Amino acid sequence: MDGTCLGFRDWKGVSIMCGIVGYFGKRNASEILVDGLRRMEYRGYDSAGVACLYDGQIGVVKNPGKIKALREKVDASELDILHKSTQGIGHTRWATHGLPNEINAHPHLDASGHFVMVHNGIIENYKQIKAGLAQQGIACVSDTDSEVLIQLIAYCYKDNLESAVSEALKKVKGTYGIVVMTDHEPGKLVAARCGSPIVIGLGKDETVIASDASAIIPHTRDAIYLEDFDMAVVTADGVQMFDLQHAPISREVTAMEWDEDAAEKGDYAHFMLKEIFEQPVAIRNAIRGRLDFDMGTAVLSGLDFSPRDAAQIGRVLVVGCGTSMHAGMVGEYAFEEMAGIPAEVEQAAEFRYRNPIVTPQDLVVAISQSGETADTLAAVREAKHKGAIVAGLCNVVGSTIARETGRGVYLHAGPEIGVASTKAFTCQVAVMLMMALKIARTRRLPRHEGEKLSRWIERLPDLVEKVLGENEAIKAVAQKYADHENAFFIGRGYLFPVALEGALKLKEISYIHAEGYHAAELKHGPIALLSENTPVVALLNNIPGKDKTLGNAEECKARKAPVITVVSEGDEGVADGFDDMIVIPDCPPCIAPIPTAVALQLLAYHIAAARGCEIDQPRNLAKSVTVE
Repeated sequence: MDGTCLGFRDWKGVSIMCGIVGYFGKRNASEILVDGLRRMEYRGYDSAGVACLYDGQIGVVKNPGKIKALREKVDASELDILHKSTQGIGHTRWATHGLPNEINAHPHLDASGHFVMVHNGIIENYKQIKAGLAQQGIACVSDTDSEVLIQLIAYCYKDNLESAVSEALKKVKGTYGIVVMTDHEPGKLVAARCGSPIVIGLGKDETVIASDASAIIPHTRDAIYLEDFDMAVVTADGVQMFDLQHAPISREVTAMEWDEDAAEKGDYAHFMLKEIFEQPVAIRNAIRGRLDFDMGTAVLSGLDFSPRDAAQIGRVLVVGCGTSMHAGMVGEYAFEEMAGIPAEVEQAAEFRYRNPIVTPQDLVVAISQSGETADTLAAVREAKHKGAIVAGLCNVVGSTIARETGRGVYLHAGPEIGVASTKAFTCQVAVMLMMALKIARTRRLPRHEGEKLSRWIERLPDLVEKVLGENEAIKAVAQKYADHENAFFIGRGYLFPVALEGALKLKEISYIHAEGYHAAELKHGPIALLSENTPVVALLNNIPGKDKTLGNAEECKARKAPVITVVSEGDEGVADGFDDMIVIPDCPPCIAPIPTAVALQLLAYHIAAARGCEIDQPRNLAKSVTVE
């Protein structure tokens, strides 16, 4: 094969949001693989498959659709390999290249049937590799970019699997998290990563490899997190680590914090509803031990800067995508209002491509629930390259952004399985408020004001509990609007990002076309779309700008649009003349986004439930968005 057609590595920071799992031990592999895929199904649910190795043979079962269908197919299979093997790999897919059918599902075999692989990521030069393989008479049968990699590994194989993997990976452009095995070397799994997470769980007489801790937690708490260009070889003797030049390396064994029960649905109808109701506990965990009431400040040791360092920050740049970006927008208001420091929010995907102006006095805060979001990770690397102070705000301990920033704050929200983010968002906002408080106290915010704000942050779990107590009332409102196909959300100030987030939640899980607007923007075009079939959710909390938002809501009503108001307790009179009302506790403007967001989460959930939607696994979406 002409190696020049294969290109050279060019790290892009892109990846795909699938779930992979591998097992080597003494128990039935297929059972552990399928259960691991079930726990990671939120990462992708277009198709799934497993491959097991036993008595010198590889057996593969794949199926389009959900993990439940795969489990039934595995259980019904007459392949002894699947029921006797103690070694195997599995995959649940979010399709990029090729339709979600059985042929394109992973695991992928090479042309000889002796090598098999699961892959997360994108092979950017797969067409060149495919053409080079074709010149050698090696034909691919699927439409995926992934298959070409296992064909290339098989082509590179001489007598050692890890050497073949290393040689092949040196020829690809793009990203990968892979696990490979071959019947030429039974008793061995080889894993590698570049831009797509791989965690290796070290159990008693067994090893579990996965792209997500949730698949490992039932078996062990001890884990190794692979870094980019790491390769791990798993055998009965343990785990050996190498770089792509096959030089031995070492990685620290860390303890995973998540509780296995936290990743189960319990008595709730959906993970999303469970996670909405977990928010008082999640927020309490996020703020526990981080408030200094005597000094009226926040204690965020992970940021690793002193009051003097904080006072010298010239600007705060927040980068994130989707829900995380909305949390950052709330932070922007808080940084500027409390600390008097310029703040900007940047869509992470734009950050590195537009060559932003960044200085060593800038604090860049990267927000990502998973800590693996490709666009946000790319922004982190660009900010570091430009000399900024970079901090991560992540939920997943040991995630790539957490490791690469080296400073930041963990949310401690616990696992979030529902694709639509709920408790991660409210914890992100709570942490942003504490970050703003910490910096503000080094500047113009007096201690007594800091003490007041810290007391309000402490009360956040109780405020959320009160909103959850309105669940049935919100459900009754939701059922009135479940048959609409369009909706607007409007707000001002701290509630403008909440309007965006409320619209995002509704469109994500109910498939209703929903848009969030700053209330003042209505007259600049969107009002043309209003009719009796377009409900408007008006955030009329008791904060500055309420009267102007009220006027905008009146304008919507004049266009015959139904108006659902969100109002502060004790201020219900502002809802007079409108169609429906949701009441939240009265609180300061900077605190209001969290209880308001919880109310909108419940509204979206109950509308989606009334429409019979797949709430935890909405179409075309997956939890960990690691594709640019």
